[in-house]
Amino acid sequence: MNKRILGWTLVPLVLMVTSATLNAQSNPRGTAKLQKGGEYVMVEYGRPSMKGRDMIAQIAPGKVWRMGADKSTTLTTSANLAFGKVSIPSGSYSLWLRKVDDKNFNLVFNKTSGQWGTEHDVTQDFASVPLTMAQGDKGIEQFTINLKEAGKGGELELLWGTTILRAPFTFK
Repeated sequence: MNKRILGWTLVPLVLMVTSATLNAQSNPRGTAKLQKGGEYVMVEYGRPSMKGRDMIAQIAPGKVWRMGADKSTTLTTSANLAFGKVSIPSGSYSLWLRKVDDKNFNLVFNKTSGQWGTEHDVTQDFASVPLTMAQGDKGIEQFTINLKEAGKGGELELLWGTTILRAPFTFK
C-alpha cells in the first residue's frame, strides 16, 4: 500500500519537472504589429539567441530558415499588401527566409501557418520577395522582427547579430 501511495505521489512531481524542463528549453515568443488606417499587419515569432552562431553561415544557399525558433513565424494581415510588384492578400501565412547566396535573401510566404518551424512544405509557398541586406553597428543577440511605418505602408525588418534584412510594403 505504501508503494502505491508513493508511486501516485511521484507521478505529478515527475510531470511537473518534465514540463518545467521542456518549457525552459523553448525560446521566448515575440510579436511585432503595425496599424495604419484601420488595417494591421502582425508577425508572431520565436526569438532564439545567437549563442555564437553566424546567421549568414548557418543557412545553406537554396535552403529556407524558419525565421525564429520552435513554431513557425506567422504573419497575419487584415489588409491586402504589396511587396513591390508582389501582392499578398489579407490572411495568415508562415514566413520563411530563403538564402540565395551570401548577400541575397528572399522572404517566402507560405499558405500554411501554425506548423512546427521545421515542417516547411515548399508546395504551399505562395510568394517570394527579395530582401535588402545591411550591417548594423551593434550586434543583436536575440532574433528580432520589427514592423515600422514607412510612406504609404511599412517595412518588415529582421535583425540578428549585425545582419539587418528589410522588405518595404504598402497597404492596398
